[in-house]
Amino acid sequence: MTAEILIVKTAALGDVLRTTAILPGLSERHAPCRITWLTAPGAVDLVRTHPLVDEVLTCDVRSPASLTQARATLAARRFARVISLDDEEPLCALVAGLSSASLSGATLDARGARVYTDDVAPWFDMGLLSRFGKAEADRLKIANRLSQPALYAAMLGIRLGRPALELTPEARAFAAGFAARHELDRHRPLIGLNTGAGGRWTSKQLSVERTVDFARALGRALPHGSQDGPRFLVLGGESEAERNQAIVAGLAEAGLAVVDGGTRNPLLEFAGLVGLCDLLLTSDSLALHMAIAQAIPVVAFFAPTSAAEIELYGCGEKVQSTAPDYCCYRPDADNTTLTTERLVAAALRQLAEPARPRSPRTPGAQDRAGGG
Repeated sequence: MTAEILIVKTAALGDVLRTTAILPGLSERHAPCRITWLTAPGAVDLVRTHPLVDEVLTCDVRSPASLTQARATLAARRFARVISLDDEEPLCALVAGLSSASLSGATLDARGARVYTDDVAPWFDMGLLSRFGKAEADRLKIANRLSQPALYAAMLGIRLGRPALELTPEARAFAAGFAARHELDRHRPLIGLNTGAGGRWTSKQLSVERTVDFARALGRALPHGSQDGPRFLVLGGESEAERNQAIVAGLAEAGLAVVDGGTRNPLLEFAGLVGLCDLLLTSDSLALHMAIAQAIPVVAFFAPTSAAEIELYGCGEKVQSTAPDYCCYRPDADNTTLTTERLVAAALRQLAEPARPRSPRTPGAQDRAGGG
């Protein structure tokens, strides 16, 4: 008999993508099974192409009509297992009303209070819903040394998997066309720069000046002739348009070869651009998880958020703040210890890795993403 599995994970985009790491283990443990994923409308593209996801449903927690529709769609079903990984009250209420043989995650108790099941305590104890309160949750988060995929695997009783992002033919064609238009030579390293972090987490990002300093220093350390020098691909989202324009201008003024990736790319096209890179310098952001899902080498930097929670699967290096307020989850965390010297040294180590193939800059380049 086929086991019906429901995953409830709607936000944020990077968290949705990295949670796909649980899919291989779930499909093995509950085989044969059929997996339905409930997510936010804006996150659909991150899961709909995954070969282990049979159905994607959407739910906007800010919309009563959307919640009602999701509840009606799921109410008639009986699930072998529900995995509820968001702690918003509307989603907890939705999950509490479902019929399932097994529930792991956030829900409502008989009094209508938000709670989480004991099996997922190692993760939720560190979050906003922690039964121990915020101070202890923060302490546990700082002390934690396990990655999110490792925690999830242990909690759910499955093997450690890795996230995957399968690009559509259209997204692959977009990336290939972009590479052709900009003459991205596979013999010249292409360094992606995704150093912003949206508007909320200002201390997650590198400033424009420090981003340009990194590129200058890396350019000096690598061959810089017109035939073999590095090129820099500036990446980001709509909220980073102004800063990215300043980065592009700064790199051009420094005499570096720069390509503007734009800031209005649909999710899978943006992932296609990430997949072109030989190395991505990135904040703790969606681009980081897109690179991990496609086995693109990264240098990822961390100040207010936890580096330990990120699993790189041997494909990159973390540079974390050494300031006293590291992993404080505050927008004003001190990130000055994320120096150009530390970031360039990490980048050079990654680029020197001999066993790592360079991106072929072809429509199939993103096929390196794996599910296991």
